Amino acid sequence: MDSLNLSTEGSSWSDDEPEVNRKGTGVFIPNLEIFETDSNDGESEEPVSIDILPNDIHERILSFLPLFAAFRASCVCQKWKQIVHSQRFTLKDANLLSDKTWYFMFTSSVEPVGYLYDSGLRKWYNFELPFMVHHTWNIASSCGLVSFMDEERTKSIYVCNPITREYHILSTPPSSGFPVYSALALSVHPSKSKYTISVVRSMQDSDDFVLWKVSIHVYDSKEKTWLSSVTGAMQGWRPGDVSVICDNILYILVFYTRQIDIHNPVQNLHGLVAYNLDNTEVSVGMLRDESVILAPCALTCGRLMNVQGKLVLVGGIGRLSRPGVIKGIGIWVLDGSEWTEITRMPHKFVQGFGELDDVFASSGGGDLIYIQSYGGTALLIYDMETRQWFWSQKCSMHKKFPLEIFSGFCFEPRLQFM
Repeated sequence: MDSLNLSTEGSSWSDDEPEVNRKGTGVFIPNLEIFETDSNDGESEEPVSIDILPNDIHERILSFLPLFAAFRASCVCQKWKQIVHSQRFTLKDANLLSDKTWYFMFTSSVEPVGYLYDSGLRKWYNFELPFMVHHTWNIASSCGLVSFMDEERTKSIYVCNPITREYHILSTPPSSGFPVYSALALSVHPSKSKYTISVVRSMQDSDDFVLWKVSIHVYDSKEKTWLSSVTGAMQGWRPGDVSVICDNILYILVFYTRQIDIHNPVQNLHGLVAYNLDNTEVSVGMLRDESVILAPCALTCGRLMNVQGKLVLVGGIGRLSRPGVIKGIGIWVLDGSEWTEITRMPHKFVQGFGELDDVFASSGGGDLIYIQSYGGTALLIYDMETRQWFWSQKCSMHKKFPLEIFSGFCFEPRLQFM
């Protein structure tokens, strides 16, 4: 493998580092040197144990470390382990890092390995998840937790803290048939020490693909059970694999299923429907056209995300002559029932992807939105706070064969696990 150095001030990252530094979570401190100083009187001094320091001094020392380094430091001794995993320390961690999401990039591999991007330090870490993840799985994240759903093989949902590597395995909710499409969403409620998972399933109910059966399944971690599912039908629209929870409202991206008007090929084929998770006993009923909030334009690769507590839509903007081919990427925020455009990706960044496929991945949280082409490792970031676009540092992951697919997701790094 070719050597690729990622340099930051005072450190260097390279594919040629010894293997011992690339195991486990793969975090190491490069260029660390130990110097032996000569004593003036030639007498050796008795070592002084750091254990003599009070706990609050230990905590203060550890608090200056980056989160990843603090977690690694917890393996040094029992005292540091107790401090790093204490409620007092993890609450400080939650307050410090609430707006700094990290991005995990992975590819089709026989091992659960990839690269983790620290957006605060702008550094990539070699990183390993505690289980294998496939790029076809549904993935959702919220407040330090990430959920992965494998509907095809294991029929399982994994709820994981990637930093601490702790995870639970849930069975997917029961279904009366095999769903054609499934959408996963996750919402963590730190004040209630609980999380909510929603799974939206849709099954074809007519030969012309116009009528679809829809079911919404909600898991409550406090009750440790799936609540009674809510069912309904959609005519002319169907859910896909995109949904998100924002302020306890479940938003679902839906697709137009009626015959396309040949005289208006650029018509909008995407929309949004909302369901209040506080009313889980209310049936969806038959969805009507007037309840659909149309997307702002002809879209490809539409993704919904909760950024700064707002519902954000990211998608490719279709060309007038060929709606399936994008001319750029836009970001919108939902204001009531109207979409407000925040920005469009500048053309120089579109060019920076090289061959930007019409298929790309995007995810967001905190202040940051990440956009990545499935065909490569270039990672573009948009900061909602500063309203700036910028590239991440270059990732060391290499393409092993022409059709290799790269994927990824972002999450907020945390030390606590519910």
